[in-house]
Amino acid sequence: MFRATLKSLLARKLRLVLSGLAVVLGVMFVSGAFVLTDTLGRSFDAVFADGFSDIDVNVAGKPKVALSEAEGEQVAAPVPASVLDRVRTVAGAAEVKGVVNADGTRLIGSNGKAVTSFGPPQLGENWLGESDLVRLREGRAPQADTEIVVNAALAEAAKVKVGDRVGVLTPMSSKRQDFTLVGIFGYSGDRDSLGGVNEVAFTTPVAQRQILGEPDVFTSVAVRAADGTTPEALRDAVAAAVGGGYEVKTGEQLAADAAAGLKEGLSFFNKILLGFAAVALLVGTFLILNTFSIIVAQRTRELALMRAIGAGRRQIIGSVVLEAVAVGLVASALGLAAGIGVGALLAYLFGKLAGGLALAELGVPPAAVIGAFGVGLVITVVAALLPALRASRIPPIAAMQDVATPDRPLTRVTIGGAVVTAIGATLLFLGLGGHAGDQTLATILGGVLFAFIGVALLTPLLSRPVVALLGSIFAWSVPGKLGRLNSGRNPRRTAITAAALMVGIALVTGVTVILDSAKGSISALAADTIKAELVISGAQSGPRPPSFDPAVLDQAAALPGVRLVDGEYGDMAVVGGKRTWVAASSNVAALQQIFGAKATAGDISRLGPDQMLVSSDTAKARGLSVGSTVAVQLSRGEARSYTVSGIYESSQLTNPVTLPPQATRDFAIPQPIQGFVQLAPGARVADVQPQVERLLADSPEVSVADRDAFIKQQAGQLDGLLTMIQILLALAIVIAVLGIVNTLALSVLERTRELGLLRAIGLRRGQTMRMITVEAVVISVFGALLGVAVGTGLGAAVVRALKDEGITDLILPWRQMGTFLVLAAIVGVVAAVLPAIRAARINVLGAIAHE
Repeated sequence: MFRATLKSLLARKLRLVLSGLAVVLGVMFVSGAFVLTDTLGRSFDAVFADGFSDIDVNVAGKPKVALSEAEGEQVAAPVPASVLDRVRTVAGAAEVKGVVNADGTRLIGSNGKAVTSFGPPQLGENWLGESDLVRLREGRAPQADTEIVVNAALAEAAKVKVGDRVGVLTPMSSKRQDFTLVGIFGYSGDRDSLGGVNEVAFTTPVAQRQILGEPDVFTSVAVRAADGTTPEALRDAVAAAVGGGYEVKTGEQLAADAAAGLKEGLSFFNKILLGFAAVALLVGTFLILNTFSIIVAQRTRELALMRAIGAGRRQIIGSVVLEAVAVGLVASALGLAAGIGVGALLAYLFGKLAGGLALAELGVPPAAVIGAFGVGLVITVVAALLPALRASRIPPIAAMQDVATPDRPLTRVTIGGAVVTAIGATLLFLGLGGHAGDQTLATILGGVLFAFIGVALLTPLLSRPVVALLGSIFAWSVPGKLGRLNSGRNPRRTAITAAALMVGIALVTGVTVILDSAKGSISALAADTIKAELVISGAQSGPRPPSFDPAVLDQAAALPGVRLVDGEYGDMAVVGGKRTWVAASSNVAALQQIFGAKATAGDISRLGPDQMLVSSDTAKARGLSVGSTVAVQLSRGEARSYTVSGIYESSQLTNPVTLPPQATRDFAIPQPIQGFVQLAPGARVADVQPQVERLLADSPEVSVADRDAFIKQQAGQLDGLLTMIQILLALAIVIAVLGIVNTLALSVLERTRELGLLRAIGLRRGQTMRMITVEAVVISVFGALLGVAVGTGLGAAVVRALKDEGITDLILPWRQMGTFLVLAAIVGVVAAVLPAIRAARINVLGAIAHE
């Protein structure tokens, strides 16, 4: 039986290669994700190990507000110079240095624009001199308050050289300040940066003022151990000397903690890639199921003969499953190899994007190998089980009959599809309705999966009428009529092929519906709410949002034609023991006059230095009322109490908590991140906008735009997300196209005699090709129609569930949906090329004699 199975497998190489290709692509995604995250993880391990190699022990202040990498910039409490003096007295401390080092220092390049970073921080620091790690390549160290040095990567990006006067924006000032570039430094191993980080180094007093905002303080104290003293022993001694208000760690601990934070982000990215891989494998399952179903149907006589000469049902099942295992093993091995290549390529691109990250040696983690073969084998075998069971039920008497594919009733599969779809709908209702508790995401994903499977099971019931309707478009010619009949002759086969395409199209459509609805709702809300003709803002490219000089607000308010100006600040704080986003307005009156806030209690038109305003939702959730006192801890300074002086109605554009402008000095970013300019009656935007632009000349990170352009810019940020999702889902659509090719190729082989007879009675080669093309186009458009319908339904359900979150308008992307249908027709034409050529080249006499 094994030899017979092997011979059968080798006799059907092409069709099994096509189905195996689906597994290859899915496994490639899985293994590539693990290779990518493993390579990047080890690369960052090396970066942080190097970065902290000069430190045996580090002393740092505890952050006032603890934040994760995803939540924003965490500000550590400054370490006073007195702690530095205490550490110097500790036995075993050979060298003690005060370090100033924080994100948020941006160099202005030769083009007048601030150098941006897509991920790595932009550090401002005090120059501590050369070491085994850091070496000056050009120039000298900064000595005067007007001098700086930068690392080689930043000098190259900014196109600046030693001797240039360059502008710098710092965490304490978003107004351009000019310095003389006196040196450029690099790192051991001829590296221009560590992990793509941009660094600007000042003298220590300037760094303290510009980065920390006060003199005689540091972000940390770095200690080198004397010979014979271990880092662990020194850490314990330093911790005892400085007391419990500081975090004291070894250099190894610092490197491990820094790498762990980044690996958490890489893990999230890995899960996203695996999610798209799961979609691709789901589509591949339909392809493999269809392939083995067709092969079993074509081998009816062969399998019946095996039964007639003594093969048992288990042997027949084993024969089909063995073929699936062979396909799965080969496809998994090829997918693993392709995944290693893709992972290496993505790591290389990530390294370039991160500013020249030095990549670790490419490795293949065990998870990539186990995932590749585990997923590949499981998917292939599971998809082949139903055809295998069907093959085992072929009676020996079928050996004496012509090969045929009986058209079985659709009752059971329709009932099963209805049940599965109902389960999916129930799970979606529970998940989207907020009734699943901590399992919301798992419930929603399970609902989507069951919905797809249920619709796929219901598709055979829909295929005949829908395919007949679609086919009627081409029924004006003989090839068109034949193509329409062929596409509807086997509802199950057509349904599975179309369902594979449906999954990808449905997900793209659903995401498009959700994002377009979000864009439309946000735009409509902003247009109705924001009563400012001009907006000052910038595009955020890293963890820190762009900001500008607060003096611009007063200068803009003094311009002719300007009625009201407001600057908006923001920070994450601990309010009443809970982390909460807080805002501050330079002009509290703007809450009503620009944002249309409505008071529900108290007075929201003014705010004293010890007063705060809260939204009605926040007040209700925390039991606050006018007169309530709340402790607030900001990123800097000490906690202080504020009294609630007013409550405003909650909306999507109001903040949970609004603090007085005096509080902004303790924000992580003490400059405004947005500005709103309301014009006086009769004033023209075209007259005022250029004047505001001139005021922003020293704040190159931001610009001023009219309200409509600002709203369009904010809503357009979702377009990048949509494009990324469409690119990742394109793999699933490619696999679905392979499914159409495979189905048509096997169908042509199955209908060899029929095609020969058609050619014998006068069907020309061109007509034969058109017939196959019509069949492919009908199946493709049918799958796209299903995908558009299912995706629209899923998207509308999500939009409905997010109504309370501000997505109030359901917007259907008619243009994109029409594009999907047109592309589906083109896909059908492309998928039909090889099968149509094969059908047209059939030898007529040989085909008539074919059995």
